[in-house]
Amino acid sequence: MIDLGLLQTFRVLQEQGTVTAAARTLSLSPSAVSQQLRQLSRQAGAELLEPDGRRLRLTATGRVLLRHADVMCAQWEEARAELAQHGAPSRRTLRLAGFATSVGPLLAPAAEDLLHAARPTQATVTETDTRGCYQQLLANRVDIAVLTPLSDSPPIDDARFHQEPLLEDVLDLVVPAHHRLATQEGVDLSAAERETWISPHHDQDRLTHALCTAAGFAPRTVHHADEWHAVLALVSHGLGVCLVPRLISLDAHPRAVRLPLKGDPPPSRRILTCVRRGSSGQSVVSDGLKALRARAEQEATTTRPGCQR
Repeated sequence: MIDLGLLQTFRVLQEQGTVTAAARTLSLSPSAVSQQLRQLSRQAGAELLEPDGRRLRLTATGRVLLRHADVMCAQWEEARAELAQHGAPSRRTLRLAGFATSVGPLLAPAAEDLLHAARPTQATVTETDTRGCYQQLLANRVDIAVLTPLSDSPPIDDARFHQEPLLEDVLDLVVPAHHRLATQEGVDLSAAERETWISPHHDQDRLTHALCTAAGFAPRTVHHADEWHAVLALVSHGLGVCLVPRLISLDAHPRAVRLPLKGDPPPSRRILTCVRRGSSGQSVVSDGLKALRARAEQEATTTRPGCQR
């Protein structure tokens, strides 16, 4: 009989590549992770991992078990949904996670909605990046993640996850109030080719470079800041321009101007919800997804082109 908890550790190890990284994701000691992996090997009756430099790689047996592990874990999530129908818990809890700019407009309002719903749910919110979202879902530390997929993210049909589009967050060019383009109603991204650019956090910077490359130029990046309020402060003081998602409010930065970019559709970042495959049938997870969709629909109607949010 295979222990599902040990399978979870095995899946995280395969994702992370090292015992140390898996232990960090699972909030366990490396020795505890190693012990669990040895126990799983005994249950499987074969070696599942072998050294590959400083990392570990799957043996042929390990690859077979991993393929079945995804199916078994998804079936367990489905079983939990059916079991819950025969005895609703007295206290409903849900763990939400997402990237920084999703917290204010999406995660926090959805958590409040769930708390005051007909069937109240106590939701916890954790800020993490896209890679962290996938890792924490696998480690069973999060139930629903809101993320922006990257080029190296798991594909939409990955057997471990169920991912659905939540929002197309349109990107605008944000410039200082005195900038030569500030009075334009809309601009082509190529109009900013010779500008000084401000680099935001890593995920958004990669997207910016990809969009600028598609527009025929490489952005001349001079300044960098991880937090959006710092990026917008640099823009406000005339130090450069940046592509900023519409989920980011400009209310605290009146000296920064948002310019819609031309295009059909305009440049945007795709925002997804992601859960462990099989878990969306659980009523608390389903209610959480509905609350997030409702908030996303509200954001889509209030973040209109040309608004100064």
